[in-house]
Amino acid sequence: MDHLDALRATVGAAQVLTGADALPWETDWRERYRGRALAVVRPGTTDEVAAVVRLCAQAGLPVIPQGGNTGLCGGATPDDSGRAVILSLQRLNRVRGIDTDNDTMEVEAGCVLQSVQQAAREAGRLFPLSLAAEGSCTIGGNLATNAGGTQVLRYGNMRELTLGLEVVTAQGDVWHGLRGLRKDNTGYDLRDLFIGSEGTLGVITAATLKLHPLPVARCTALLALDSIEAGIAMLGRARAGLGASLTGFELMAGNCLQDVVRCFPQQRLPFEGPSADRPWYALLELSDSESEAHARERFEVVVGEAIEAGVVLDAVIAESMAQSHALWHLRESIPLAEKESGKSIKHDVSIPVSRMAEFVLGTNAALQAAFPGIRHVIFGHLGDGNLHYNVARGPDWAEGRLLACQDAVYELVHDRVHAVGGSISAEHGVGQLKRDVLPRYKDPVEMALMHRIKAALDPQGIMNPGKVLAG
Repeated sequence: MDHLDALRATVGAAQVLTGADALPWETDWRERYRGRALAVVRPGTTDEVAAVVRLCAQAGLPVIPQGGNTGLCGGATPDDSGRAVILSLQRLNRVRGIDTDNDTMEVEAGCVLQSVQQAAREAGRLFPLSLAAEGSCTIGGNLATNAGGTQVLRYGNMRELTLGLEVVTAQGDVWHGLRGLRKDNTGYDLRDLFIGSEGTLGVITAATLKLHPLPVARCTALLALDSIEAGIAMLGRARAGLGASLTGFELMAGNCLQDVVRCFPQQRLPFEGPSADRPWYALLELSDSESEAHARERFEVVVGEAIEAGVVLDAVIAESMAQSHALWHLRESIPLAEKESGKSIKHDVSIPVSRMAEFVLGTNAALQAAFPGIRHVIFGHLGDGNLHYNVARGPDWAEGRLLACQDAVYELVHDRVHAVGGSISAEHGVGQLKRDVLPRYKDPVEMALMHRIKAALDPQGIMNPGKVLAG
């Protein structure tokens, strides 16, 4: 029996896709990475995942775990050898259970994030992970990259939102680690090892997630600012005035929102006059457990004092949930507007908030000196220091010319990130995009330990080869 016949016998012929049928899985969302797979295999249970991995281990076939395929660093696409098996987990999409007394839910890796949010909401709870791709990304992908999103400031990344995992190892064994415990000091923390490993150590098939109480009220405001320093000052005021109720603080360069309005005319900035053309904007959100009136009062005091102090130039506070959604939709449409405008050079970096202005202003100047006329497309989660510092073509730049400069742009930006004590990957992962430059910025001992862990858990090197670690 050849490899394809063995896979068909394991999961059913209809769940093994080859040739033209496999094409959508062989290309990443940004259409930057294209590979060729032996097959796309779509198991429906954890046992089937384990059986597929065992077959691949016996045959020495690479395994490429894939969720919603919304990643931005090429972490879920094969090489062009035609030997790899893409392991699509989209059929593992059940919510196995919700425990409201323990505030946990057990979900399979193929569950779409939005569906998990909805299931939690229907149970009277909140699962707070929120990001632009939530309608198509899956929990498995969120775990593989330790996703963050817009509410990390209050609730944390996926590591903080996960209590237990079910994982298929590189040998095809199943680790049953779906514990719903907040405290468990019984040895090494394997959970945190697999989270963020991008499928290079094993396949996450299910998770026990933390739930939170649904907020009684939310307040959202869009703030107009004249500088990035004003944004940082406003973040400090919001933290001091709102405390743990501060849920999100997003920073956006003005041209980002102008691009959204241009690409999607049905959306509009809720400002008129000078405030509609400011260099920076911030999106601020509070979640309150007391009452709508209490939330609104606290919110208006903090925003009002910032306006009086000249930190904020203008503000629009949402008067309804629909208006709040519209403000967030502006922020969430920035990546879509970027894609509509053509390819860009993307950076997902983490910077100490105290050095954010230094980084942005200095890097902008350095890029303009080296590549005059390029555009800076800057937005991100200022509250946790995560910036999407992207570089797009200016009016006099052809797309091909910009992409020809990408290695030099990456090096300049990443060197400056490193110089201010930051990280070259905050929430998108490493994948193929940053694999080869990772040793330039990581401690040599740290890199050696990572290679040892990979060799110990995946001695054949079949789990998502070519991602995170080179060689």
